Amino acid sequence: MVRAARWTVICVALALTAAFLGSFAGRLHPAGDSLAVFRLPIAGVLALVVIWSPWPALLRWLVAVICIAAMAQIVLQKYTTHPAGPVIVYQKNLLFGNAQVEALQSDILAANPDIVALQEVTSRNAALVQNLRADYPHQASCALTDWARVAILSRWPVEGEICLEERGLVGLQVLSPDGVFWAFSLHAYWPWPHGQARQIGEVLPLLGTLNEPIVIAGDFNMVPWSYTHRWLAGVTQTSRAGPLFPTFRRAGVPLPIDHVYAPGGGRASARPLFGSDHLGILAEVTVFE
Repeated sequence: MVRAARWTVICVALALTAAFLGSFAGRLHPAGDSLAVFRLPIAGVLALVVIWSPWPALLRWLVAVICIAAMAQIVLQKYTTHPAGPVIVYQKNLLFGNAQVEALQSDILAANPDIVALQEVTSRNAALVQNLRADYPHQASCALTDWARVAILSRWPVEGEICLEERGLVGLQVLSPDGVFWAFSLHAYWPWPHGQARQIGEVLPLLGTLNEPIVIAGDFNMVPWSYTHRWLAGVTQTSRAGPLFPTFRRAGVPLPIDHVYAPGGGRASARPLFGSDHLGILAEVTVFE
């Protein structure tokens, strides 16, 4: 019995170690980013299990310390303060059948953002985009699927537009009082085994060719400590507006998967659901550093 328990602990510890290390391997295979979503609980359980394993004491405590450090790196993002910038972005995944668009519209107008980024725009909630036209006359949308679109709205004039059909990306070249920048709305697919890696791999080369600063807001369907986010931030030369907070719950698990990125980062706060399954984000970002 003792021998069986010993081998059970060893097998569990090895499996958790593989999952933990795999969560850092998104660059090698997109499954790594899928594991990154669960890095916090994996690290927590591994730290507990490995302490009771029969491994050498030095190895046990080394693994436990690494796990705790990885957990701390994530948790600290929740308490890290970020300075607010002058450009205000309202980010929202509407949910395809949202019936509370009037309440959401009131919240957007009360927040008075400069840019509005929307995902899951459908025939059932498209009235919101039309109703905002008086305040945000410069609008563009692009299809992600045959029934859902992404949209980007600007109160400032624009001089260019980008749409990547079926890639969930739409952007406007905005003429702000402080200069020209690109504002994008993105709706990423779910990660591996779904098509997120391929989608982002096709989106980022285009973003990397742009000369003006980039602001990108959206439902990324991915946590910010993933390889995908490091890749995106590097290509676009942006930082995520924070602090970290969950924006979506799946099976009771709170996930921070909606984000706003800008060259100088910024301060983000949560907005209510308003009929969606995603919280909104109001981000005050720095575009021109």
